[in-house]
Formats: sequence, C-alpha cells, structure tokens
Amino acid sequence: MVGAAEARAGGLALLAPAVFVLLWSTGFIGAKLGLPHAAAFTFLGVRFLITAVIMTGIAVATGARWPAGPRQLGHLAVAGCLINTVYLGGVFAAIGLGITAGTSALIASLQPVLVAAAAGPLLGERVSRTQMLGLVLGVAGCATVVWPKLGSPEGNLPGLVLCVVALLGISAGTLYQKRFCQGIDLRSGNAVQFWASAVTTGAVALAIGDLDIDWAPAFVFALLWLVLVLSLGAVTLLYVLIRRGAASRVSALFFLVPPTTALMAWVLFDERLLPFQLAGMAVVAVGVALVTARRTA
Repeated sequence: MVGAAEARAGGLALLAPAVFVLLWSTGFIGAKLGLPHAAAFTFLGVRFLITAVIMTGIAVATGARWPAGPRQLGHLAVAGCLINTVYLGGVFAAIGLGITAGTSALIASLQPVLVAAAAGPLLGERVSRTQMLGLVLGVAGCATVVWPKLGSPEGNLPGLVLCVVALLGISAGTLYQKRFCQGIDLRSGNAVQFWASAVTTGAVALAIGDLDIDWAPAFVFALLWLVLVLSLGAVTLLYVLIRRGAASRVSALFFLVPPTTALMAWVLFDERLLPFQLAGMAVVAVGVALVTARRTA
C-alpha cells in the first residue's frame, strides 16, 4: 500500500509541471477574449474579487489555519500583489495597448534568467553550468517561436515597458514567495493574496476611471475561465511547485508558456506555425529539461 501511494505521489509530481504550463498558457488566450469588453485593471479587479470570495469560502469550510499575525499577512500580500497585480496587470495592460499575447509571453519567458541569477545570492540555490546552458537554450527557443509574431503594433514603448514591469513582478514574486511564504496553508494564504490583489487592482481601476464592462458571452466565459482555471488552479499549483522545488527550476517552466500559447492560438485562431518555430519549441523543451533536471550525486 505504501509503495502504491508513493508511486501515485511520484506520478502526480511528474504531471504537475505539465498541467501548470498548460493552464498558465491559457491565461493569454483568456486575456485576448476578455479585454475587448473591459479595461485591464477592471477585468482583473472583478476576477480577483470573485476568486478571493471563493478561496475564503473554501478556507473557512475546510478549516484551514489562517496566517498568524500581521507579519505573515504582510508577506502574503506582497507576494500576491507581485504575482497578480504587477505581473498580470502589466501583461493585461500591455495587451490592451496593442502588444500581442505572443510578445508579452516572450518577454515574460525571460523570468527564469532573472530568477536563476538571483536565486543564488537570495535563496542560496546553486545554478550549475548545465542549468545555465538550459536557460540560454530556453531564451533562444522562445525567441524563435514568438519572433514571427512581432509586428509594427508591438513597437509602442508604453506596452513594452509594461511587459518589462510584468517580468520584474513575476520574477520578484516567485523569489519572495519562496523566501517568505513557506509553511503557510495554501487555502487561507491564497485567500489573503487574492484579497490584496483585488484591493490593489481595484484601486488602479478606480484611479484610471474606466469601469465599464460589456457582459458579453465572450467576456463571461473568459472571466469564469480565468477565475476557476487560472486563479484557483494554475496559481495554486504554482505556489505548490515553488514550495516543493527550487525557485530556478520552477521558473524554468515559464519557458514552455510561449510555445504552448502559440500552439493554442494555432488551434483556436488558425495562426500558422512555421517549421523553424516547431524547431524552436524543441529547443525550449531541451532547455527546460536541462534547467529542471535534479542534480545527482
């Protein structure tokens, strides 16, 4: 019985990264569907508010232990705002300004480089030369896949700056979550983080003043998908992966997001992939394998 349980746990551990990449990649598709019907921070504010209510209900109903004291609450709020408000806010606002999902995904895919560079001095993680080679291959593969998507609308400086801000947000959020939010119940911790994200994105939406929402079927579908699949599923899975693995290895999974998004766009929107783009996906896979491979004695 113990052997079977260990085998199931091992199988779930191997499956979790693939599920995370698949779910996380759908976020760009959801943004593309929903943003024509609501401004970026209005969209995110509603999304995070609904998610916070659901997560609070789950935490209360299951008897989750809540964070002890303002220090833990503060750490959770900072990590949640970095990953949700700064990263997703930057990506959504950039797409709203005309930056395509492919370009924003490409810039965000540089996150493992920043995390790997910072994980050593901040978290004491050692990044080997093999892993550094994987990081280089991941960047090169992502650039190969997404480069054909680059066009003149994507040259606007505000949108590109927002993408860079989003990159810094998800990188800092990953490191902060690993450093300061270990050992906190994920159910109550997620609830706190989404409440903090709902407040901050709502404040930005109020400051901008564009609160109109067109409750079209496409927007409702995108909202429900992003709440149930992304916020409740992918973000929770991200925190689980960060808790169980090295930050640099978890961040390397983001290399797979741009090519996965490109594949989804091909299926849903008939965006064709050229042979060299498919080759780029293979390069990304090799890079991720090198970065995420556990060091052996």
